[in-house]
Parts: sequence; structure tokens; C-alpha cells
Amino acid sequence: MADGYGEPFTRTINMKHLLCPGLVLIASCATMHTSSDTTAESGATEWVYSSDLPISHPPFTTVHCNWKDRIDQGYVYLERVGPYSGTGSLIPEVHRLLAQQGIQPSGPPFALYYDDPGTVAPAALRSRACVPVESWTRATRPLSADSLPSRTVAYAVASGPYPDVPDCYKGLFGYMDRMNWTLAGPIREIYLIPPSEVEGYDDLLCEVQAPVARK
Repeated sequence: MADGYGEPFTRTINMKHLLCPGLVLIASCATMHTSSDTTAESGATEWVYSSDLPISHPPFTTVHCNWKDRIDQGYVYLERVGPYSGTGSLIPEVHRLLAQQGIQPSGPPFALYYDDPGTVAPAALRSRACVPVESWTRATRPLSADSLPSRTVAYAVASGPYPDVPDCYKGLFGYMDRMNWTLAGPIREIYLIPPSEVEGYDDLLCEVQAPVARK
């Protein structure tokens, strides 16, 4: 199958409160572990994911949501400015560059989305294609390194093709409204299963995290 991370799709959520200050403190609820036969070059590591949250399925008429405290996470990334449809397709290149530099991933890849496509022109949308690594890792160009800070996040776990994951955002933002929360940072989509390792896209899982702050 194709890499499946970067097919065209449209995001219509309202992210106008991105990067707000005043976040509350945090800890963690979901865990991921690597198998002993990790292969950095292919990005085909088996990650064991556990969460108490039920999986939400297309067409996402019901989206199961909760919150948790996310711990600090180091990562390396390639930056993108342009339509979000091209962000996921950079993930295999991040894995390839990591393998060239002898760096081992510490978890499944993810993407960060910084802007609201409803208010920002497609050519100006900011995003990152990311792979988590140990915090002490030093990558060389064209990779850059950064760290996701500890945050309280609202989250959901969505099944189905990764380009369709934003369809669950309406349910996640509804949950945030009920909790009197606003978005306080970039949306994070964690791609838990490599698309190349499943027989159909219905088998894919993505955890969506929205950093939150009180309104």
C-alpha cells in the first residue's frame, strides 16, 4: 500500500485560540513500547499502545474523548509551510534521515498542525512531520530537534485513513467546550500504525491530542 499519511484532505476546525498562555500542569495515561527488533530505516517498529479510551470510528457521529497529562517529548522533524495534505508524506523521509544518522525512534511518528485552514491561506499553513526520540538526541540538518512540553491535552483515538482523521475534530472540540477549555497549542496527530503494514486503511489508528487551557 502507499504510505497513506499524506493524501489530500480538508480541515475545517476553528483553531483561533492556538498558542494561548496559561496552561495547567500534567502527567500521562497512554503508553507505547518498542519491540526488540526496531528498524529505524523503515519506521516499521511495533508500538504497543494502551489507552482506556474507546476507539472512535468513521463517520465519527460519536467521538469518545477524555483528557490526560502529557509528559515532555523530544522529537526530530522536518518543517513544512504549505497545504497540510503534504505534511504526512514527509514522515518516511524523516525516518530515512534518522537511519542515515544512526538515530533510533522512541515511538510512533506524529504531525503537528499550527494554523487554522479556515483563516490561513493554504500556502502559509505551518506544520511539522515528526518522529519522537530520546531527549538528549542531537540530529543534523536537514532534520531539526525540539521538545513538546508537558501539557494537559484533550484527546481521542480515531480509526480509518489518516487523511480522514480531522473528521473527528468536531467531537473533540465539542468535548473541550463542555469542559470550558480552549485550544492552547498545535494539534498533534500520532500515527500509531504504519499504513504500509495493514491490509486496509480501516485498521489504522491515530491519537489526536489538543493542548488545552481554561477559557
